[in-house]
Amino acid sequence: MLLRPPYLRAGDTIVILSTARKVTVEEITPAIELFESWGLKVRLGKTIGLVHHQFAGTDAEREADLQAAVSDPDVRAIMCARGGYGTVRMMDNIDWTGLLSHPKWFCGFSDMTYIHVHLNQTLGVQTMHSTVPVFFPKNTPGAIETLRKQLFGEEVVFNFPAQSLNRTGTAKGTLIGGNLSILYSITGTKSGFNTAGKILYLEDIDEYLYHVDRMMMNLKRSGKLHGLAGLIVGGMTDMKDNAIPFGKNAEEIIAEHVSEFSYPVCFGFPAGHIADNNTIVLGKVTRMEVSLQEVTVI
Repeated sequence: MLLRPPYLRAGDTIVILSTARKVTVEEITPAIELFESWGLKVRLGKTIGLVHHQFAGTDAEREADLQAAVSDPDVRAIMCARGGYGTVRMMDNIDWTGLLSHPKWFCGFSDMTYIHVHLNQTLGVQTMHSTVPVFFPKNTPGAIETLRKQLFGEEVVFNFPAQSLNRTGTAKGTLIGGNLSILYSITGTKSGFNTAGKILYLEDIDEYLYHVDRMMMNLKRSGKLHGLAGLIVGGMTDMKDNAIPFGKNAEEIIAEHVSEFSYPVCFGFPAGHIADNNTIVLGKVTRMEVSLQEVTVI
């Protein structure tokens, strides 16, 4: 079982920083006010407001900011302000051992999948796949509420309607995954991940359908789709096609690549690049039940 950081309590400190794209204080003010209304102390990282091309400061500046938060024993959670691109550029220089001596929650999604996978697989620490502060004004109240509940250790159960591409069944295993493009990009690197006996979660945005097929082929040929306990697919948002259509949508492509396996599969999980981006705990032992009528994930 992976290490679970302590749940938050009123008075705890959460740090908002950026490991990727630039962000202003104004863009995250609603999130700051919300966290404070939950009784949390909000500390802004030095990367908030920094600009280096498209990034929130240079690689060295983003690295130093994240390292300071990881190493600070008073910090109980680290929230990435936004995604984009850039996290991988300084991943290998971070000393993550502070999370073992002073466990804290790491929260975010999309480009932060690099960190989720590393902390889950290499360090053995649970993380939260969640929305990020720049999106708070666009998120549903329900999605924001799941973030609060997960941070404070309240039970969260997901129930949603079944879809035609689902495969029924029940599975229990450690939940891993995140953004499909990021998982594809780290396959075969030292940030590689083991999927055997686990429930894999996937989401993505703004990809050509043929590239979704290419990425799923990669996961399949590298053995990542073999031996899963189950597969959960979230938002596959704003997918693109060529002038000559690929012939399948993203969900159909994924269903095709796992059709030879027998584990349960569900589509339409409420998380990803969507307004209803609910918070899930990666690295946690999770149960999924897929029937013809509905899906339950606990």
